Amino acid sequence: MRASTRREFVAGPAGRIECAVDAPEGELKGRSLIAHPHPQFGGTLDNKVVQTLARAFIELGYESWRPNFRGVGASEGSYDEGKGEVDDLFAVYEKVSPAVLAGFSFGAAMQAMLAKRVGAGRLVLVGVAVTNFEVPPVPAGTLVIHGERDETIPLAAVLDWARPQELPVTLVPDADHFFHRKLHVLRAIVSQCSG
Repeated sequence: MRASTRREFVAGPAGRIECAVDAPEGELKGRSLIAHPHPQFGGTLDNKVVQTLARAFIELGYESWRPNFRGVGASEGSYDEGKGEVDDLFAVYEKVSPAVLAGFSFGAAMQAMLAKRVGAGRLVLVGVAVTNFEVPPVPAGTLVIHGERDETIPLAAVLDWARPQELPVTLVPDADHFFHRKLHVLRAIVSQCSG
């Protein structure tokens, strides 16, 4: 991401968890914990959407932690269908006490589950995987961002999940699931709404 990225390892339930950590230049407002997409489909902490979220939070003054889920990169363990992945996030959460939880796709679903467990209030969920997992309701004020042309998680499914919660969904016109050529729009939304 940039030259100042450092690697940290956190003890997790399935072994050590590799994290990429980026710090802002000035005063630290808090920390963000950002979860990547599905590990079985190439999701890593270096995913472009995850990096975009990290950059937005760094600009807002947050140290950004991007863990690799178990079995990805230098993180130990193997895929656990979402159960162990939430436990991994919890292990990092306990270490860094983040002010904001953020995630993309699978990572967004895992963060919603973590938020329910820890009672966290501030979430940024991008392309949340509501069709693949039982995603619990999230706190009021959660920022949900979705691409209009998302072919992986249909917009209608996200609206069906959000509607009973009276939860607004921020739509990025003409964006696909991975926000190709729309990452700058995603970054601007997060920067404006999460300060």
